[in-house]
Amino acid sequence: MPDKLTFVVGTGRCGSTALSAVVNLHPDILSLNELFASVTDPVALTEEPLSGTEFWTLLTTPNWVSDTLVRNGAPPSEFLYNRRPEWRYSAETTGIPAISMMVLPHLTDDPDGLLDELEPRISAWPARPAPLQWQAFFSVLADRFGATGAVVERSGLSLGNVGRLHALFPQARFVHLYRSGPDCALSMSRHIAFRMIPMMLEIAERCGVDSPYELTAEHFAQIPPDLAPLLTGTYDPALIMDRPIPLPVFGDMWSRWIVDGVRNLEELPAGIRTSLSYEHLLAEPREELTRLAAFIGVEARPDWLEAAARLLDGDGRRGSAGRLDPAELEPLRASCAEGTAALAGTAAA
Repeated sequence: MPDKLTFVVGTGRCGSTALSAVVNLHPDILSLNELFASVTDPVALTEEPLSGTEFWTLLTTPNWVSDTLVRNGAPPSEFLYNRRPEWRYSAETTGIPAISMMVLPHLTDDPDGLLDELEPRISAWPARPAPLQWQAFFSVLADRFGATGAVVERSGLSLGNVGRLHALFPQARFVHLYRSGPDCALSMSRHIAFRMIPMMLEIAERCGVDSPYELTAEHFAQIPPDLAPLLTGTYDPALIMDRPIPLPVFGDMWSRWIVDGVRNLEELPAGIRTSLSYEHLLAEPREELTRLAAFIGVEARPDWLEAAARLLDGDGRRGSAGRLDPAELEPLRASCAEGTAALAGTAAA
């Protein structure tokens, strides 16, 4: 297995999907796309001992949120498995194995075949702590795809996992990918999964609990009819996309995640963390990717830099919030101010 492991962390909607595509172009890097966003069982990021069969179950149990989004006809483009109707699994009938939704299709055009290939091998593994099972999983995939240089895992909305990931994988490095706050918040406001977050928080608040995870069947009677379908798994996407949610709600959300994330990152040793601006990546892809490759521990191959620069076309991706009416833009900027200041402090350091 490559002895170099890097986690790209961020808020989501910060250019991380594009970065995963770029990383995947490098032949020496195993790019794990949305792995820890796909496998959401809490035991995944603990020291809990797992047998091979238990670990395989963890990898393949369908992600309820992802399947629900697909089943209701509103799949974000990140849900790669949904792009081929001939593939074996279905959100409507079988459920889509967690690692099949976004991880395996990122690596191969035959995710079903790869899943079948992995099952007997992983299921036969001995019991060992979850981090060792993960490292064995990384090793199997790295060998399978000839990626001997490094492993890079990237999941959206992963800033909150920095401390846990460092504790479980102390050898890992961290790249904080960030984007202009107003642009990132505006993108969140147009994405169904991020729009669900304030709606679920509203449900929790109306029911008098601290988190949507605390909701029980007894709370259903307290939920307004226009929100209740979110908890049933069957809803019209318009319920989410058409609901008026002020832009500053997303600015506040982005800012809170950035402030907490920067604080978590600053607790790590300086030598194992770096930052990467999405805007700088688009403006100077070769320079920024050369720096990234050195941090990850692989060669910045000229053919890779050329292919990546073609992929990272910045037209239309920068400054989207700047095209808003000033009456919308100024409150959005104000809601992002605390996070923007935290990022400025990071850049100054």
